[in-house]
Amino acid sequence: MLTVFAVGGLPEFVAGDDLVTIIGDAVDGILEDGDILAITSKIVSKAEGRQVEASHRDEAITSETVRIVASRQHAHGVTRIVENHLGMVSAAAGVDSSNVPDGIVLLLPVDPDATARRLCSALRDRLGVRIGIVITDTLGRPWRQGQTDVAIGAAGLTVLDDLRGSTDANGRRLDVTVPAVADEIAAAGDLVKGKSLGLPVAVVRGLGHLLAEVDAPGARSIVRTGPDDMFSLGTAEAHAEGYAEGFEAGRASAR
Repeated sequence: MLTVFAVGGLPEFVAGDDLVTIIGDAVDGILEDGDILAITSKIVSKAEGRQVEASHRDEAITSETVRIVASRQHAHGVTRIVENHLGMVSAAAGVDSSNVPDGIVLLLPVDPDATARRLCSALRDRLGVRIGIVITDTLGRPWRQGQTDVAIGAAGLTVLDDLRGSTDANGRRLDVTVPAVADEIAAAGDLVKGKSLGLPVAVVRGLGHLLAEVDAPGARSIVRTGPDDMFSLGTAEAHAEGYAEGFEAGRASAR
C-alpha cells in the first residue's frame, strides 16, 4: 500500500542551516525501512544561500542559462525557456520568487544529486533505516497546462524503472517502457506538501522495492538533452536557425 504524508515541525530555513540535523530531528522515530523523503528544493537553496536580490533576477537567469530554447514577449514582459546548468529545460532557469521574502529570488541548488547523496547517507546512518531521497522542484511541461513537481536530485533509489524486456498483463513484450518513478514520487509528495502550506518535506511509504545504493544514478540521469532531444528549440527559434543555415548555404534569399 502506498502512503504519502507531510512532515510537520520544520522551521523556516535560512542560509547555513544543517539540513541533516533539522530534517533528521523532524523525522526521527517516524521513518521506516523503505521510506522515501521528497524534499522541496527551496529549502536546499535557502540552506545553501542560493539567493539574490530580486532586482538582479534577469542577470541571475542569464548566469544560470546554458542555452536559450525559446523566448517570447507578452503583456507582462518576456518569458525565457532555457536549459540551465543542471541540464533541465524550464522557464527562467528555475529562478523563483515564490515562498521567499520580498526582495529576493532563489536559484536552484548547485548540485542537487550531491546534496541528496549527502542527506541520504547521513540520515541512513543517524536513523538506522534504509531510505531514499528525492529533491523536487516544480516545472511546467510542453503541451500540458499547469505544473507538477519533478525530481531534480535523488539518491538511494532507482530513478528510472526500466521495464524493457518484461511483458505486460497480456504477455506482450515491453520495448520502450521506462517509468520515471523519481518524478512520480516527487509529484506524489507535492500532493501533501502543497505550495503554500509550509510543509517542504513529505514521506512516501510503500515503494521500498525501488531503494538502491546511495550512489545509484541520480536525477540528472533522467534529463534528456543533447542528441536525444527532439524538441531542442521553440518553433520561432527553429525557424530562424533553419533560415540562417539555408541563407548561408545559398538556399534562401535575404529578407
